[in-house]
Amino acid sequence: MDVWSDVVCPWCYLGKRRLESALARFAQADEVEVVWRSFELDPSAPRRREGTAKEHLARKYGMSPEQVEASWGRLTALAAEAGLEYHLDRTQGGSSFDAHRLIHLGAAQGVQDAVKERLLRAYFTEGEPIGEPEVLARLGVDAGLPREEVDELLATDRFAAEVREDERTARMLGIDGVPFFAIDDRYGVSGAQSVDHLLAALTQAWSERALASS
Repeated sequence: MDVWSDVVCPWCYLGKRRLESALARFAQADEVEVVWRSFELDPSAPRRREGTAKEHLARKYGMSPEQVEASWGRLTALAAEAGLEYHLDRTQGGSSFDAHRLIHLGAAQGVQDAVKERLLRAYFTEGEPIGEPEVLARLGVDAGLPREEVDELLATDRFAAEVREDERTARMLGIDGVPFFAIDDRYGVSGAQSVDHLLAALTQAWSERALASS
């Protein structure tokens, strides 16, 4: 399973939890490999965006501050149902490009999911500015990456091509929103769908694979 998502996307964190819940109910979960693919909601973002998250969203979507707060309240409640703690008013937006490079390093080191999880929690729960190199260095080590590998990554353009390739593939597939789950090259599930929906897609893809190999 390939999952395109961004670490500054609240629906992506919710989608990750729902996928984990679906896999917990999927009998063949041990046969499922989840690969996190890169997708930037705002490729032009600076390392750290000026102003508050509320101001940014109000400008971007033409919403009033009250509408932003109401939207945050609904999303925070959904996240809580999945066991997540959101503090959306504390988020510090900015570029997620280097964070995606760090996730690719995680894949190379066999700890991709841990890196992805650490970055999401840092952004949505802890209010960390994940566009800042010093923050990424600390979070990468927290997630189990070797410090020297993280330092080398942040000092170079390592895995930049891989991030761009993920994004190019997303465009080719017509993916314009995240999370997007591509299951066994057979099914695409767009958005943070319910646990039941994701489980049904997994079950169907597995059944078709079994038929094809019989």
